[in-house]
Amino acid sequence: MMTQRRSRTLALACLLTATATLAASGCSRPETADDAGGDSSQAAQAAKSPGSSSGSGCSLQTYGAPKLDLKDTVVGFSQSEKEANPFRIAETRSIKDEAAKIGVKKLLTTNAQSQLSKQISDIQDMLSQGAQFLIVAPLNSDGLEPAFKAAAAKKVPVLTIDRKVNSTACKDYVAFLGSDFVEQGKRAADAMIKATGGKGKVAILLGASGNNVTTDRTKGFVDRVAARAPGLRIVAQQTGEFARDKGQQVMEQLIQSKPDITAVYAENDEMGLGAVTALKAAGKKPGKDIKIVSVDGTRNAVQALVNGEYNAVIESNPRFGPLAFATAQKFYGGEEIPENVIISDRAYDESNAKSSLGGAY
Repeated sequence: MMTQRRSRTLALACLLTATATLAASGCSRPETADDAGGDSSQAAQAAKSPGSSSGSGCSLQTYGAPKLDLKDTVVGFSQSEKEANPFRIAETRSIKDEAAKIGVKKLLTTNAQSQLSKQISDIQDMLSQGAQFLIVAPLNSDGLEPAFKAAAAKKVPVLTIDRKVNSTACKDYVAFLGSDFVEQGKRAADAMIKATGGKGKVAILLGASGNNVTTDRTKGFVDRVAARAPGLRIVAQQTGEFARDKGQQVMEQLIQSKPDITAVYAENDEMGLGAVTALKAAGKKPGKDIKIVSVDGTRNAVQALVNGEYNAVIESNPRFGPLAFATAQKFYGGEEIPENVIISDRAYDESNAKSSLGGAY
């Protein structure tokens, strides 16, 4: 048994070491969960250098939780949105695959279907079913306090991924794993400035309200454009709720109300792809007449880049499984976990889209 455990531990360590040098990416059609995920060997997450992580460390002792072996532990995963979105498909699959790989005793999974009240009850139900460690993809940055209190009452650690919560680290949750969303907005602005020459009129398709992803991606983009390209005017900001159909509807409205728009920044790929559909239906050439930059790194968006209908994609890697469970193992091994563990994200443009398509999700 000890030999088997050492072998598994060594295999995990080798995997994490290898992923540090690999580019991450990913996507597939939202209707098709089976081919979401892409080539995982090219797309595993890697945390940035320790210096990029921030916040005071949280250890098992300071959190006040009992020491556990994940192979004897019931783990709960709370997904926030229905898996009709490539990001969510790849995220859930990654958690399930890694749980199976490392031999977690039992993995409970729930989906809040974009309802905060359901996510709270989902987490409470998993606790009632014996969950001893929780991985939570929060729907909103606020509102999960009742669920966190229920976990704290049972001394169950909570690891948050992909969206931050406005709660106290090492009290309400152990740590946040995810991207630097302000930086994503800045990188999207840089790509847009390059695509437009720093001039024109840009519309922003905002993500869903109530979470830090939308707020930060907007701030990063707006601030960078103001600082580096005053000739690129932001003439509209309207929410597409991170959904393709909503992005298409908003773009259809903007084509009528703002016919002189020359660029679109979509805060996720699904909205950007919806905009492509609307523009083509209106007889315009996306990627040429209207420049398009978005965030995620889904396969469909990278393919649009290959097809010349897109101008750039900033990745937001959803494959949290290996990093989440490696972080849990470190936590239970007595290591301090930084409040924010920031991952590395790549960028796609016309120079690398074709060669990188296999790693997209």
